[in-house]
Amino acid sequence: MTDTSSGSTNPGPLSSGAGSGRRQFLRGGVATAASLFALGPLEALGARTAGAAPMSKRASSPDYGPLYPVKDDTTGLELLRLPKGFEYISYGWTGDPMSDDMPTPSAHDGMAAFRRPDGKVAIVRNHERGAYDGAFVDRAYNPTAGGGTTNLVFDPDKGKFLESYASLSGTIRNCAGGPTPWGTWLTCEETTEIAPNGTRHGYVFEVPYGGKGDPRPLTGMGRYSHEAVALDPGTGIVYLTEDATPSGLYRYLPVKRGELVAGGELQMLVVETADGSSYTTYADDTGTEYSTSWVTIDNPDYAPGEVRPALQGQAKGAAVFRRLEGAWWGNDRVYIVSTSGGPSGQGQVFEYDPASESMRVLFASPDAAVLNNPDNICVSPRGGIVLCEDGSEGEYLHGLTTDGEIFPFALNQVVIPAGGVPGKKVAPGNYSGSEWCGSTFEPKNGNWLFANAQSPGITFAITGPFPNGSL
Repeated sequence: MTDTSSGSTNPGPLSSGAGSGRRQFLRGGVATAASLFALGPLEALGARTAGAAPMSKRASSPDYGPLYPVKDDTTGLELLRLPKGFEYISYGWTGDPMSDDMPTPSAHDGMAAFRRPDGKVAIVRNHERGAYDGAFVDRAYNPTAGGGTTNLVFDPDKGKFLESYASLSGTIRNCAGGPTPWGTWLTCEETTEIAPNGTRHGYVFEVPYGGKGDPRPLTGMGRYSHEAVALDPGTGIVYLTEDATPSGLYRYLPVKRGELVAGGELQMLVVETADGSSYTTYADDTGTEYSTSWVTIDNPDYAPGEVRPALQGQAKGAAVFRRLEGAWWGNDRVYIVSTSGGPSGQGQVFEYDPASESMRVLFASPDAAVLNNPDNICVSPRGGIVLCEDGSEGEYLHGLTTDGEIFPFALNQVVIPAGGVPGKKVAPGNYSGSEWCGSTFEPKNGNWLFANAQSPGITFAITGPFPNGSL
């Protein structure tokens, strides 16, 4: 997306730092995970910000070691580079027949994993398809729109995908989203298109981890270029990001906890300034801190010709950001990614604390060599942090060390040979420049990390000695 916005000289931050057969999976007894919200890497990163030297990227993890080509257990191809001891399987390639006999849709994107009562892992996966080539599920929101979600079931003990099926369609550009405590995935349309048949897009929809999704849009959450969602399990408040510039950070206050479709109030974050004017966060560096409040968006479901929510909020003094994308809830806080924010335009990670209504820039990339336009963010049950890169260099899954340094954990090196892959419909070509999407850990023990290569559309399940390092 082209960034056409200018900065701001409004005072607002409280302070700023100075620095800018199948192989054997699950070998042995992998340790039980620590608390989901034990944020060692993020808290250590925050502690380093004041007066720290510019962040650098390690050549490899100090615990896991350097990356090596690793063969996919499904196809035998070396699709990824990983540290020694890690293995993976690929599944759900674009065009693969699913359990409901439908072909797997393309453009894999955001995901969340849920632990079922029987110990299996259920996954809901987005498909960021923008074509009006027809819905792939009945009772679609817009029968002409080709985006949506699919659901997967994975056996973590056997290291095997068991089934997949279409769960929601008739939507457009389902990018990211977020899980709820009641076992659903909130899938977000990253668009404000109006379809040729007049259907308005730009909404959030709810999909259970088992069964089909609800094709009714959650209009109270607003119509804008939605990206991700982080839900506070204690209050039921939903925090939402917007992939645009200028964009807002929103929260949705549902009138009835757990029933989002019943309606609620949409608000936009304010960074407190001396004169009450709107604050622009675009160039803020690591360590910048803010005091915040919220304003109500009067017309969240705006129609063509009306003012979009971010500009409504900005007119009331709300802060604006540059391309807010990933969001994640944990440690009683919300973590938010601005893909092209920061002094170098290479990305920021914000931390918002609802209890104190304060926010800070946890990390701003000093240059593309350190971190190149992060997108999705997730955390392991041990507190390890994964950032999905969506830049212009080699595409990595990055981790954070316990002392706050970034390291490469996985490199996309997907190349489909001239003869193709037996049983796959993906065209030959070099897909190593494809972005990583949808990273999410097995929620109980964190023995498996699931992630997507958006093109050609592949889901990976990665396992190995996660407890031995920062993830």
